[in-house]
Amino acid sequence: MQRGKQSIIFKEGPYLISSASVVGKKEGEGPLGELFDIIEETDLFGEDSWEEAESTMQKEACQIALGKAGLKPEDIRLTFGGDLLRQGIVTSMGARQFEIPLFGLYGACSTSGEALALGAMCVGAGYGEYMLAVTSSHFACAEKEFRFPLAYGNQRPLSATWTVTGSGACVLSGALPQEEIPRKTKPLLSDKGCVQITGLTTGKLIDYGLKDSQNMGACMAPAACDTIWQHLKDFGRQPEDYDRIITGDLGYVGQSILFDLMRKKDIDIKKMHMDCGMQI
Repeated sequence: MQRGKQSIIFKEGPYLISSASVVGKKEGEGPLGELFDIIEETDLFGEDSWEEAESTMQKEACQIALGKAGLKPEDIRLTFGGDLLRQGIVTSMGARQFEIPLFGLYGACSTSGEALALGAMCVGAGYGEYMLAVTSSHFACAEKEFRFPLAYGNQRPLSATWTVTGSGACVLSGALPQEEIPRKTKPLLSDKGCVQITGLTTGKLIDYGLKDSQNMGACMAPAACDTIWQHLKDFGRQPEDYDRIITGDLGYVGQSILFDLMRKKDIDIKKMHMDCGMQI
């Protein structure tokens, strides 16, 4: 199953049999607004603090994903979840009611990918039939944690990205026959079946010595470049083999740096690249 230096290819790739998303008002007003399951009108989600609001988002996303798959919490073998706060407090508070064994993750913008990768590996290895992957972030929580509390009213430079207020959850499972997958709402299906994870590449820490917390795109672009390059090398592919090459939240500044770094490796991904932060 090992492929190249940093990649894995699955003999029978696991499937995303359901997904769910819960977001704030600003995200709901964006170009992807009609695709989210729940859009809250107030970013406190009925809670007393930003942190409790983010925890509520995670809980709702998990509940919706389980409902779409027709599953109960006791059907899930393992949960892989994370957030942006110290000690994963949001995930701990959000996941505790489900009483599912939990691996708490911290990968910043890569947490969703990390959760899906680890969940996929566990399904592929036969460690359980169903895995739950969940992550979240909240603009107000992240600003207070990494920059300045909103009440400070500091001016944001053009290089600063805007952390999403939202949570996403997915249920992963093995290659089940399509007719045997229980459904309550519109599934993640195409004519060929569920969305499938066929392989993955784990990135390395790439540190160019940047220390500006207001310019995270520049900090993350070198690692994005190295991971994409290594993935293409490990699988013997070209950028044109993909409909989309997607990064987490580089923003406009980080994206332009990524393009420059890729061109230095004689690779052009401009036509098929999409950045989630820019898109949302």
